[in-house]
Amino acid sequence: MKPAFSVCVYCGSKPGLEPQFAQVAQQVGRWIGQHGGQLVYGGGKAGLMGVVAQATLEAQGRVVGIIPKALMEREMAFTQCQELVLVETMHERKRLMAERSDVFVALPGGIGTLEELFEVWTWRQLGYHDKPIGIMNTAGYFNHLLAFLQTSVTQELLSDWQMNLVQIDESPLTLLPDLVQKAGLTPEPHLQRI
Repeated sequence: MKPAFSVCVYCGSKPGLEPQFAQVAQQVGRWIGQHGGQLVYGGGKAGLMGVVAQATLEAQGRVVGIIPKALMEREMAFTQCQELVLVETMHERKRLMAERSDVFVALPGGIGTLEELFEVWTWRQLGYHDKPIGIMNTAGYFNHLLAFLQTSVTQELLSDWQMNLVQIDESPLTLLPDLVQKAGLTPEPHLQRI
């Protein structure tokens, strides 16, 4: 069955200290699966990456992992993916993740997560794509980053238009349907699959 939509999730390969991070990652994966969607992510089984992938599978969603060969052992690839794509470089990984997704969502994570978020955000402002982008601000994780970005707006190094290219929310149950609908797609109700 063809997925109704594909959500690219950027998140940490570590769980972080806040228990809510894993809870929200689980909610994200569950929502994708329950609404006939497909998760596109970095292919790891550790940390929040593993949580969102496992939750998507358990909710009968499709999981596509894209991982560089060099990171197979280091990130402990999630071999239960319906599709695990091995690539040579991080650039190829990010390009394929972007091409295979309808929307992008950043959950808490480290420098890799931030780099991926800023890259698709930059691509959107340059017109390389027009896919919706969201930040899941779980437990205020991104508050300081967002405050810094607002300083960039105040200093006229970043515009309100650029800031408004990204939607920020604390709840997957509002952010995900909004992003999918903005992509012109319709989340389907959960269908029991054979």
